Amino acid sequence: MISSEIKELIKNQNCEAFFDEPMSLHTSFRIGGNADCFCEVKSEDALKNIISACRESDTPCFIIGLGSNLLVSDDGIRGVVIKLGGEFEEIAKVGDDMIRCGAGMSLAKVCVFAKNKGLGGAEFAWGIPGSIGGAVFMNAGAYGGEMKDIVVSSRYLDEDGKIREFKKDEHDFSYRHSVYSGKNAVILDVTLKLYPKNKNEIFYLMQDTMEKRKKKQPLNRPSAGSVFKRPEGFYAAALIEECGLKGESVGDAQVSTKHSGFIVNNGKATAEDVKTLIKKVQTVVKEKTGVDLECEVRFV
Repeated sequence: MISSEIKELIKNQNCEAFFDEPMSLHTSFRIGGNADCFCEVKSEDALKNIISACRESDTPCFIIGLGSNLLVSDDGIRGVVIKLGGEFEEIAKVGDDMIRCGAGMSLAKVCVFAKNKGLGGAEFAWGIPGSIGGAVFMNAGAYGGEMKDIVVSSRYLDEDGKIREFKKDEHDFSYRHSVYSGKNAVILDVTLKLYPKNKNEIFYLMQDTMEKRKKKQPLNRPSAGSVFKRPEGFYAAALIEECGLKGESVGDAQVSTKHSGFIVNNGKATAEDVKTLIKKVQTVVKEKTGVDLECEVRFV
């Protein structure tokens, strides 16, 4: 339950708030029970004030981007779920070859902005779902590129309510990992260093990247993208298919028949369906190949 004091504070921060809000409306899996409170925060001050009040009152608080890599429990989320909107969705060119974007900005909009400014280097991210903040958090990547290749700095709110900054190497980027992994911090904005490039070349490369995605990935079904991290020396999808698990189902959750690295929601899948299917895939792959599949999706 959310106290009347927290409700009043959220209202005074000019935030749009919803109570008992279905999280299935805010995740790409289209799965998840109700959040006690779901609010869109539009400024750094509002963010700091709400997080501070939640900590002082022992009210759980969870930050969400575009919900593209989350599996939310069927029981929902207790406390306050904060989505970054307003100034967190702003973007601007800074200098000749850099752009600064709020952490709530979608990767798609970042890619389009860069293309329109004639800046290359972010094309690999075209078609990756989610926000720029989430992409930095997990060092998202595809088709030979990763966020570590273009991120030069990021500002964040630490657990003491202070705004700090990480520079390039301080991000400790590695495969699907950054300094933010497991850290109690909120990414506020990100600065990317790109390079001048012909707009038409950028457009055609983005188009080619999207065509590859459409051919290989089940973009017509709700999912959370690749479920498993790539095991060293192997490909998760190949191992899953080798073990005869392509098309395997639990309830309405199914290992995609188009790409075995994806689990899709065929209509009414529950979080429990997906978790059971993930565990089954991990168990069978381990038994048949000896390889441990590490889950990439975050459970909430």
